[in-house]
Amino acid sequence: MKISLIIPMYNEKSIIDDAIATFGSYMKSRFEEWELIFVDDGSADGCEEAVKAVCDERIKLISYKPNRGKGYAVRQGMLAASGDIAVFTDCDNAYGTEVIGKIYEMFEKTNADIIVGSRNLDKSGYEGYTFLRRVASKSYIRLINIIAGFGKYHLSDSQCGFKGFRTAAAKKIFANCEVDRFAFDLEAIMVAGKCGYKFDQMPVKIINHRESKVNIMRDALRMISDVRKMKKRVKKLDI
Repeated sequence: MKISLIIPMYNEKSIIDDAIATFGSYMKSRFEEWELIFVDDGSADGCEEAVKAVCDERIKLISYKPNRGKGYAVRQGMLAASGDIAVFTDCDNAYGTEVIGKIYEMFEKTNADIIVGSRNLDKSGYEGYTFLRRVASKSYIRLINIIAGFGKYHLSDSQCGFKGFRTAAAKKIFANCEVDRFAFDLEAIMVAGKCGYKFDQMPVKIINHRESKVNIMRDALRMISDVRKMKKRVKKLDI
């Protein structure tokens, strides 16, 4: 079973060399059939040049301008993936590399079409978070899950930045997605549910902490509005 690992990136010059080395070494050591797809989301710092310089046809680059957003970047990677399963994670390797092997093993053992990482399945999931950040994150996730109606999918961390798809499902899901920025994974879950795909979860935790770009109060209000619009659009899809 071939795995495609998709890494969206935007102005990541300071960490891209380490990302290429870390992800590349892990994929070579863990899998027989694999590809590593870096998607440059209109970066202005030249970080794509480091990927171009790699002499391994399994390490690929998708690059475009201008910047469109993480959702657009992940969508391009998913639609280009050639593996049997396609997984995306962040360029800073927030969840570590071992979860890549674990999600691969889960796909071998389960009939799930989508596996979503969750920080809420194990008490270690929020290690390294301050008390206030942990409470804010959990409250934010719970609010979004309620508004989006994800209770029926039994997802405890719908916005985790580590998700995997059987590629046949990913092609159909992301071909029907339109959201380019941070609400994209909620839209993908809605479309997957509309298609009748099966979900599963796996425990993850943040290993490499970077300052969050999410402003809980501002982004929660924006997300509520976005979720309502997405629900109406997805409900009308004929898929």
